[in-house]
Amino acid sequence: MTAEPEVFVHRDKEELAEAVAARLLTRVADAQAARGTASVVLTGGRNGNALLAALAASGARGAIDWARLDLWWGDERFLPEGDPDRNHTQARETLLDSVPLDPARIHVMPPSDGPYSGDVEAAAEAYAAELAAAARPEDPAKVPAFDVLLLGVGPDTHVASLFPGHPALRETERTAVAVHGAPKPPPTRISLTLPAIRAAREVWLLAAGEDKADAVAAALADSGPPQAPAAAARGRERTLWLLDEPAAAKRGL
Repeated sequence: MTAEPEVFVHRDKEELAEAVAARLLTRVADAQAARGTASVVLTGGRNGNALLAALAASGARGAIDWARLDLWWGDERFLPEGDPDRNHTQARETLLDSVPLDPARIHVMPPSDGPYSGDVEAAAEAYAAELAAAARPEDPAKVPAFDVLLLGVGPDTHVASLFPGHPALRETERTAVAVHGAPKPPPTRISLTLPAIRAAREVWLLAAGEDKADAVAAALADSGPPQAPAAAARGRERTLWLLDEPAAAKRGL
């Protein structure tokens, strides 16, 4: 069972980033108080990076125990370690290097120059194995029960690296897969699948800017079998759409 979407609209992209940062710090603090640890899946792109920058600048960032936080990624560009286009590289520069995380709890998707020597299929399998190793027997889909899974929404409604019409969107068994021929560069990627995404307690979809308005409207109106990848991304307990006013402008039209 997955949760029906809840929509929250903020004035602009700056207010959106600050509000989501505050919401995330509260959610992580609550999870740590309840279970001792918390688990979050990060997203890249302009909205994901704006959120990380807002977290770095937040005066409340000391409210959580960073050393008891597990970080995962929803997708990654299959590029060499340290490449500026990798989500991990951008996250390190924006936030991760400035907070006291436990390196063992930072679960990075493999780079193209790592032990898999350019074999993206093997790299995706390795990430799926890491997810399974961190899952408890009661966790669904052989992944940890993420407290929050963050997703940026693309102008074509893609989330993570699940693009409309691509085979990865139809995956029902595997939790992480290789993506070939992505319509935006780079074409080769690793992505969580819908079974992994739907195992999260909460899924938060982020969108800011008028170029996202059509995608937001299409995904929120997708009441049948989801054609828009963003419409298929649901959490077990909550699904939040976190928007700015330009991105929400066509909602309900």
